[in-house]
Amino acid sequence: MDSPRDILKRHGLRAKHSWGQNFLGDPDALQEIADALAPREGEPVVELGPGLGHLTRFLAATGARVTAVERDRDMVAVLEKEAIPGVRVVPGNAATVDFAQVAGADEIALVGNLPYHLTSPILFQVLAQRAHISRAVFTLQKEVVVRLAAEPGNRDYGLLTVLLGLHFDVENVLTLEAWRFHPPPKVDSAVLRLTRLKTPRAPLVDEARFTRLVKAGFAQRRKTLINSLKSDKGLAPPEVMLAALQTAGIDPGRRAETLAPEEFAAIERALGPVTAMAPPPPDAPEGQDAEE
Repeated sequence: MDSPRDILKRHGLRAKHSWGQNFLGDPDALQEIADALAPREGEPVVELGPGLGHLTRFLAATGARVTAVERDRDMVAVLEKEAIPGVRVVPGNAATVDFAQVAGADEIALVGNLPYHLTSPILFQVLAQRAHISRAVFTLQKEVVVRLAAEPGNRDYGLLTVLLGLHFDVENVLTLEAWRFHPPPKVDSAVLRLTRLKTPRAPLVDEARFTRLVKAGFAQRRKTLINSLKSDKGLAPPEVMLAALQTAGIDPGRRAETLAPEEFAAIERALGPVTAMAPPPPDAPEGQDAEE
């Protein structure tokens, strides 16, 4: 298999920095990523951002039915010319695509090398479409994987850590040094594996309220939990929120980063039946928990 540099040169292309394109051509790393996903023969696999098709070849070699979703028309043209056997190339935006629909299957495995600016949108799509995703393996910036796999009480622990942790086993399975990519990014990467749980770690009354509750908890993460939660006045009146914390057995003086997903779920249940909620406050400004 040719290197990313050689394939780009053959097609008269260069990596697009503005698109966050860093191509992984290291065969050992590619094999480890394919092994982390472990596709079965005939299993539908959706690869997001296949780029030049290096990982795509390793996935196809397992006998899986691979659908490669690529938004860069130049990369689509490369993939079509390379014509990898057993791979269907679909132009599309990974941040908005219906994963199961594009694969023509009810349940799929998901894999991809995600640029930083699309990481959160795609992970929220994974949460929204989780009923159709058995597992996912993503190559991300190392610092992001560290956050997502963090345990409660760690300063890296945050919003997506909790939301994903309620529904998935989350594992940091592999570190990939920057030199393995072309062009090399400024930071190392890591490989994240999400394995969907048969049932959530804890029941909820309302998923949307749970998401909003966790988001409020981390909106001002340096404050105590009760003060952070009161920042979203539409969730519940302060006295109702305090009563919910007491019912759930949660000390209101704790901080959001110390709560496990099950504890956030206990607070959400303690709020009782869902009533009409006022619109949430605006998102945190850039730089204040913006990575969450």
